[in-house]
Amino acid sequence: MTKRIRRAIFLVALAVLLACLTIVMGVLYEYFTGVQKNALRQQAALAAQGVQLDGMAYFDGLEANAVRLTWVAADGTVRYDTQAAASQMENHAAREEIAEAMKNGFGEAERTSATLAEKSLYYALRLSDGSVVRASVTQYTAMTLLLGVLQPVLVVLVLAIILSAVLAGQVSKRIIVPLNAIDLDQPLENDVYEELSPLLTRIEQQHRQITANRQQLERQRDEFDAVTGGMNEGLVLLSESGTVLSINAAARRIFHAAPDCVGDDVLTVCRSLPMQKLVKDALAGQHGELQLERNGAVYQLDASPVMSSEHVAGACILAFDVTERMRAEQRRREFSANVSHELKTPLHAIMASAELIENELAAPRDVPRFAAGIRAEGAHLVELVNDIIRLSQLDEGVELPLEDVELKELAQEAVRAVRDAAQEKNVTLQLDCDDVQLCTARRLVYEILYNLCDNAVKYNVPGGRVDVTVKKAPGAAVLRVADTGVGIPVDAQERVFERFYRVDRSHSRSTGGTGLGLSIVKHAAQQLQASVE
Repeated sequence: MTKRIRRAIFLVALAVLLACLTIVMGVLYEYFTGVQKNALRQQAALAAQGVQLDGMAYFDGLEANAVRLTWVAADGTVRYDTQAAASQMENHAAREEIAEAMKNGFGEAERTSATLAEKSLYYALRLSDGSVVRASVTQYTAMTLLLGVLQPVLVVLVLAIILSAVLAGQVSKRIIVPLNAIDLDQPLENDVYEELSPLLTRIEQQHRQITANRQQLERQRDEFDAVTGGMNEGLVLLSESGTVLSINAAARRIFHAAPDCVGDDVLTVCRSLPMQKLVKDALAGQHGELQLERNGAVYQLDASPVMSSEHVAGACILAFDVTERMRAEQRRREFSANVSHELKTPLHAIMASAELIENELAAPRDVPRFAAGIRAEGAHLVELVNDIIRLSQLDEGVELPLEDVELKELAQEAVRAVRDAAQEKNVTLQLDCDDVQLCTARRLVYEILYNLCDNAVKYNVPGGRVDVTVKKAPGAAVLRVADTGVGIPVDAQERVFERFYRVDRSHSRSTGGTGLGLSIVKHAAQQLQASVE
C-alpha cells in the first residue's frame, strides 16, 4: 500500500511539474515573441522613415545584424536587402506580408523553417511611392528552446522525485488514521484508499437500495391508502396475530374506530362476538361471511385468509353496505304479500256472490245486486292487474318514443277522463294551463297527470275542488295537482309512493283504489328524469 501511495505522489508531482514547465515556457515564449514583434514594428517604422527621406542613401553604412531589412519596389522587385544581393533575389510581390502591405499599408507574417528549429517574423510598411520596406527577425522555436534548457529541467525533476519520496514516507504513516475513522453511514464521503473503494461503494449501493425500497414501500402504501380511502366499502387488514395493519376511512366510519388504531388488536375496532368469531375463523384459514347491523344500516362482512407460502399471514375483512338490497328484498316480499292480499279479497267476494247465485240461496230480487258486485270486483281485479303490468314495464325501463307534446292538451285529456267520477262526488275540476310544449314520452306524462287527478278526485270530500295547473319554469315545466281532499299525514308522506301503501286502508277500499297509482307516478317520473313530491 505504501508503494502505491509513493507512486501516486510521484506521478502527481511529476505531472504537476511538467504541466507547470509547459505553462511557464509557453507563457514566456509568447511574451518574448510579443516583445520581439513590437521591436520589429519599431525597426520597420524607423527604416521606412529613413528610406522615405534619404532613399537608397539610407542604407549606406547601415549595420543591421539582428534585424534584416528589405526594400521592395511596387512591382515586387527587391531593390535592397541587408543580408543578400538584391539582384539575386526573386520577386517578392507574392510574399504574404508584402502583398498585405501593398493592399492595407502594413502586413505581418510568420514562417517556420523546414527543420522546425527557427521561426522568422516579418513586418512590412508601404511607402508613399508604393514601395515596401520590410523588417524581419529570426528566433528559435519553442521546441528548440526546450532542448536548450533540458539540463536544468532534469535537475529540477530529480529534486522533485526525491522530495516526493520523502513526503510519501511521511504521509503513508498517517494513512492508517482515516481507516479507523471510516463513517459507514456515509461510505462515499470517506477519504480512503483505492482498495477500499469497491467495498465502500458496495455499502453505499446497499444503502441506496434500502432507501429506494423504503421509498417504494411508502409510495405503495400511499397509493394503497389513496385507493382504499376512496372506497365506499370498509377494508381492514389484519396480521396473523390479529392486530390491525391497515384500515380505510369507510371501515373506521362503520366501526367507529379511532384513526390511530393501526397496530392495535382487532378488539379495539369491534367487540362483537360474531365479528370476533369471523376473524378467528379467517386466521384459521377459513372464509366466512356475516351480516352485522350498525348505525341503523346492515353490512355484509366477508373475511378471507391471506396466504403466504401455504401459511396464513393474516386476514382481510371487507364490509359493504347491503341496506338497500335488504330493503329491496323486504319490499319485494311485501309486494308479493300485498298482491296476494289484493287479489284474494275481490276473488273471495266474487266466489261468495257466485256461490249464492249458483245454489239459488239469493232471492231473485238480490241477484242483480250480487251480479253487480261480481262485475265491480272483476273490474277492480282488471284494474289491479293492469297497474301491476304497467309497473312491471316501468321497472324494466321500456323505452317509449319521444314526440312533441302540448302539456295543456294532455292536462285537458286527463281532466276529461276523471270528469264523470268528479261529478258523482260533486267535485269541481279547475284547469289553469300555460302553452308549454315538450319533447317527451306522451304516454308517461299522461299517466302521471291521470293518476294524480284520479287520486285527487277519489280522496276528495263531497263538494270539494281539484286545481290542475301547467306552468313554465326556467328550463323546465311544472305540473301541479292540488285538491281539498282528506290530505296525507306528515309521517306518511314519504311512503305514499310505495306500492300498495295506503294511509287508510278501509277508506281506500271504499274508493276502489289499487294502491299503485302514486307508485306508477313515481316510476314514470324517474323514467322521464323528472322529480315528484
